This record gives sequence, structure tokens and C-alpha cells, in this order.
Amino acid sequence: MPRSTTLLHSDVVVVGGGVAGVAAAIAAAKTGAKTTLVEAGPMFGGELLTGMCINGGLNARGQYVNGGVARELYDECAKMGGLIGPVHDFRLICYVVLDPEIVKIAIPTLLDRYGVSPLLYSFADDVVMEGNRVRGILVGSRDQRWLLTADFFIDCSGDGTVAVMAGASYELGDVNGTLQPLSIMYRMCGVENGPLLSFVRDHPENLALGESDYIRAGRTDAQLAEELYKQGEAAVFFKANGPLLQNAFRRGELFPTALIMLYPTSHARKEVCVNVTRVAENIDGTKTDQVSRVLPRLMQQVMISACFVKKNIPGFENAAISAIAPRIGIRETRRIVGEAKLTGDDARCARKREDGVAKGACHIDIHGAGQEQIRIPVGNGGSYDVPWGCLLPKNLSNVYIAGRCLSSDREGHGTGRNMGNCLGMGHAVGTAAALSVAGGLRDIRDLPVQRLRAVLKEQGAILDGVY
Repeated sequence: MPRSTTLLHSDVVVVGGGVAGVAAAIAAAKTGAKTTLVEAGPMFGGELLTGMCINGGLNARGQYVNGGVARELYDECAKMGGLIGPVHDFRLICYVVLDPEIVKIAIPTLLDRYGVSPLLYSFADDVVMEGNRVRGILVGSRDQRWLLTADFFIDCSGDGTVAVMAGASYELGDVNGTLQPLSIMYRMCGVENGPLLSFVRDHPENLALGESDYIRAGRTDAQLAEELYKQGEAAVFFKANGPLLQNAFRRGELFPTALIMLYPTSHARKEVCVNVTRVAENIDGTKTDQVSRVLPRLMQQVMISACFVKKNIPGFENAAISAIAPRIGIRETRRIVGEAKLTGDDARCARKREDGVAKGACHIDIHGAGQEQIRIPVGNGGSYDVPWGCLLPKNLSNVYIAGRCLSSDREGHGTGRNMGNCLGMGHAVGTAAALSVAGGLRDIRDLPVQRLRAVLKEQGAILDGVY
């Protein structure tokens, strides 16, 4: 039976209900715009629901570089006991750690608080264009089809789906078209911190430590491992070239990987998130069939690695798999060509800019096949500014972008794709769209960036005053 098409108008439509999209929708609605948020999956939050920590929410000095919407999310989780405060890995970065089960409650609470209209299980199928302006987006679900019209659209799809359908140019992978591997996060409960952290302290040769000169600060690996032990949190990076993993590879007990990274997710459940799986076959994350065929192998890797940590890492003897991420993690697809680019040099130099609308503090992080991974710290333990033009696609008048499809070179993408950046970028474009609606503006470039910066700071965004 043919589906009917329903017309639905909003001031702002956000496509993609992951980290950036949630932030954009909350910001747009808070700033006064009637906002609709479209998500292809069954729940809002994206990678926030996997157990993955928020990289780039703090710099390596422990200073918060995201405020505003990000802070509201943290506070909402804290009310329900779902915030584990800043956690340091004594390697490259500090994390904000949230309990993903509490995030599942916090995000709908915030969206409802500000009157965002939600559309789950809904895919953006096509766009209706008038010159370089998107007039509407055709969105389909199992039982309904909508024509969503709006003054401004925000593409937080991760893949730049709306922008590309509207005619935006993009880049993909490195110069050879190589893309980062796909992964899936999982969590284990019943992990005993005491034995785990004693093992960490006593075997620093297994750990990635002090990869930032600022964090190293002249200290030995043993001294940094002692700091990890004293911190008391399971924020541990077992490196591929350490004896623990090298011996596992030789024995055939573990598949080739660059890391086993652990993050705490719940003290009550004695739970950690495990970041270890990877399939690196140049999978194009925009191709459904390619992504789908990876799932069985990733699930096999979950079981193999869970057995490995139970057998070989103290504290995991009685641990059990408690949850597997509801989605395959895709690190890299399209980078939309915008009015400016975030570059690797911006991160290396901790570059500050007059047109910055968000901050990033995660290291340049580019995963490869097997044990390969590029990790380059942000300069001086600080942060960089995301220039406004990175979120403005060329040749489109009313579409913003935010999230991992931002305009960047590949190294810029390697840092910009992380969740702290996504929260800040989403906040920026959501606020900008609402201000543009209120001001009767027609083009995404018509809003003065200094006006946007002033409002973002009024809303609690951190744009100045940190390294």
C-alpha cells in the first residue's frame, strides 16, 4: 500500500540524532526556533550510547573546553548518578565519562524540555531544491513519509547526506581513498579496579603513557603509571607494541589491533567500556551492504577479546559482557567542502582564531589496519578553535554541517570527529540557525560570526580563557 506524504514545517530541521545533532537541536530550540530532529535509528545519542568516553571535552591540562549544551548534558546525567568526573589517561588526553544507560534518559529529557519534535526510525531520502537552497527534505519511515520544510537545515548525519544530496562537494579518505577501520564498543561489568590498577602500576611496559610532552613533563612511564593507580579509575590504554599484546598476537590469542582501551562507565556496576575491535578493509561507511557484512566479524572479535582480558588482565577474572554498542562505529566517511578547513596544523599549534565557534582538544587520531594508529597531541596540552567556515558548505545557502562531516583535511578530521568537538559544533550551528530565523536572514553566511560568538558565550559555551 503506498505511503501518504505529510507536510511538516519547522524553523529548523536537524538530520542525524547523534552527538552533534542532539546538541544542535537543543541549541536551536533553546534559542527560540521550532525544531525537528530526524534520526534513522531507534534512539538519540549516537556514540554517547556506546560507553565511549567524550574525547576532547577537556584539554590535557584538565580544563573544560565545552560548555553550554555540553554542560547541560553533563549536569543532567550527574543528577541521576551518571557522570564520572574528569578522568586522565596520562597519555594524551582527559575524558568526560558518562554512564550510557543514564545518557539514554538524559537526552530525551532535554529534547522534551525544549520542545524539540522527534522523528526516530526515519531516513532522509531526498531533497527538494530551489537554486542553491533546500526547500524541503523527503523523510521516510516504515509507515509514513514526510516532506520536512524549514528555513534552515542542519546536517549532522555523519556522512554529510543532506549536503551531498543538495549538491555539496566532498572529500573521502586519504589521497589513496583509504578509510579508517570500523569498530564496535562493548562493556564488561564485575571488573575489580584494585587488581587492575595494581597490574597497571606494576607493568608500565604494557601501557601507552606520556605521548604528550606536556603530560610527560619529564616523568618516567613508571611514575605516570603510579599516577594512574592513584587516580583510581580504569582509564587504561594497553598499547599494541607492549609485551602483553605482542605475546597475544604471537600466540594467536588476539586479533591484530592498535590498542585495548578501557574507560569506566559505572562504579555501581563495576563496569568499563572496551575499545579494541576493528575491521580495516577500506569499508565505505556510506554503503549499507559493506557495513552490514562486517557485523559478524566484529561480534567474533568481541568474544575473542573478552575472553582474552578475562584470562590475562587481573581484575577481569569474574567480569562478564554487560552490553554491546547498538551500532557499528564508523570513524570516517565524507568530509564536506566548506568555506574553511580545520587542519592538522590547527591542532598541533593549538591555534586560536577570531572566528572560532567551538573548541577541540582531542589529539589527531587516525586508525589504520592491524596495529597501525597515528596519535599526535594538541600543542602544549591545550585546545584549538574550530573556525566558523568549517560548518558552512560551499554553494549552499541554508544548510549547516556539524559532526564528523565537517570541512577539514584528513588530520583535522582525525581530531575534529570526536565527541567533545561534536557537542561544541552542534551547539554553534543550532544557535546560528535559530538566530538566522529570528533575524529573517536568508543565507548561512549572513549572520556575523562575532554576533554568534557573543550569544554562544552568553549560553555558556567556552570560546575563550583556556589553553
